[in-house]
Amino acid sequence: MQEFKIYFKEILDRKELSSIDLNLLNKAEEILKKAYAPYSKFNVGASLLLEDGTYVLGNNQENASFPCGICAERVALFATKANNPHLKIKKIAITTKSEEFNIESPIAPCGMCRQVLLEYEEQQKEPIEVLLFNETKILKFKQAKDLLPLHFSEDRLKRK
Repeated sequence: MQEFKIYFKEILDRKELSSIDLNLLNKAEEILKKAYAPYSKFNVGASLLLEDGTYVLGNNQENASFPCGICAERVALFATKANNPHLKIKKIAITTKSEEFNIESPIAPCGMCRQVLLEYEEQQKEPIEVLLFNETKILKFKQAKDLLPLHFSEDRLKRK
């Protein structure tokens, strides 16, 4: 039997964070307030830091036709690649808040967002640090790959 080990650091006090990480969290919290989630009442905010110091923000956008909505992480990731395709992503911070659910610990991205994040990480050949957080705890991962160890990748396919 084999196993995967996922490494992350749990941080309980924001005072332990660098000013860069703290700023990233603050921006994710601010954009979370502008999420459009009238159906789920589950707001998500994401803040990316690019290699040149630019921040790119995203929040979830719902629609009455549920498949038409999009997650906060992909809003920020796609906006980055649309507007700054040459810049590497250094970090992403993701947070959630809900009017209807008690969120006791940080919530990780959905599978689709993990796949997109991981592909961008592989494309740039450098890790993207991931910070998942709520009001009481921060989970800090050194790379997106830790969130999706058995990821899909085209290079794993062999043509006939």
